[in-house]
Amino acid sequence: MSGIPDELSAALAEPLIDHHVHGCFTVELDRAGFEESLNEASPDPTPPFMTQFDSQLGFAVRRWCAPQLGLDTSVGADEYWRRRADLGSVGTARALLPSAGVSDWLVDTGFALDRLCSPAELAQWSGGQAAEVIRLESLAEALLAEGVSADGFAGEFRDRLARRPGTVVGAKTIAAYRCGFGIDWSRPDERSVARAVDDWARTGVPRLTSPVLVAFGVHAAADAGLPIQIHVGLGDRDLDLRQADPLLLVPLLGRITEVPVLLLHCYPFHREAGYLAQAFGHVHLDVGLAINHLGVRSVELIAESLELAPFAKQLYSSDACGPPELHLLGAVLWRRGMARILGRWVREGDWSAADAVRVVRMIGAGTARRVYGV
Repeated sequence: MSGIPDELSAALAEPLIDHHVHGCFTVELDRAGFEESLNEASPDPTPPFMTQFDSQLGFAVRRWCAPQLGLDTSVGADEYWRRRADLGSVGTARALLPSAGVSDWLVDTGFALDRLCSPAELAQWSGGQAAEVIRLESLAEALLAEGVSADGFAGEFRDRLARRPGTVVGAKTIAAYRCGFGIDWSRPDERSVARAVDDWARTGVPRLTSPVLVAFGVHAAADAGLPIQIHVGLGDRDLDLRQADPLLLVPLLGRITEVPVLLLHCYPFHREAGYLAQAFGHVHLDVGLAINHLGVRSVELIAESLELAPFAKQLYSSDACGPPELHLLGAVLWRRGMARILGRWVREGDWSAADAVRVVRMIGAGTARRVYGV
């Protein structure tokens, strides 16, 4: 990278740990399906008057992914799509993933597994390694589908966490999607859990939305010693963004202190998350997901994430899901943003080059090693 100290450039080239990610598509998409996968918020088809390529993410895809597919950086959307379609989903993944420079992927295995590759395939295609993160709501839904009784639910849930495979390094809740953060986060007793399971089973709806069971799952994961990831902020419109503000988690953060808590994504609440990371010794954060969707403007987001939160409490993630373009872009845009921000601070004499290198290594991989034992 030009214009920054050699030692900082070298540190930014070191392998990253992507501490929250999903698999790549294994199904073949038409162009409409691919463009829909570039929109995080809406499940609707792209309107006929526009293309998702005309967005910050769409521009970033053409600028940074096209060269990895043998195309020019100024390639048009039509030509980019033709090349991608020729390669197919797996061929595109194999072409893009190694260039992300990620040594370890920590994969949320609770979503769209029929369309996404496994952690092992993600590792193979990228030349890295992969570990797993249990999605707590998916575990609860699996137990209900298996017919676990209401009275036996709490014990079986805890037992599954205790018997987790050695590849599992953390747990995740999507409470933001299921009930929002403004719930009673106190530890439910066994009777309350059984009653909530019984009520849930009577509805015949497989999707978990019970605040009691969401809270139970988080406490159970903490009891099992698992770092807990919490989806915060930006997501599709299935969540109420007003109820995804991490400040609503203060009652939970005061109760669960024995394991690290990782606030994922955080945008547009990244400054609130930075405050929480300063206020609570066990709270960490990332600004993944939004980095991709903000494209060239992600530099400003990364700079804002470095304002209040202690640097040792921050991690790198892409939250890439589906198109392997997102797995590559998360890493490219994070490195680019850190180079521009820290490089300027070093040039202007506010930071030393040695300090900039230390911070890059902490956020890029060091904090994830400490938190997850990767």
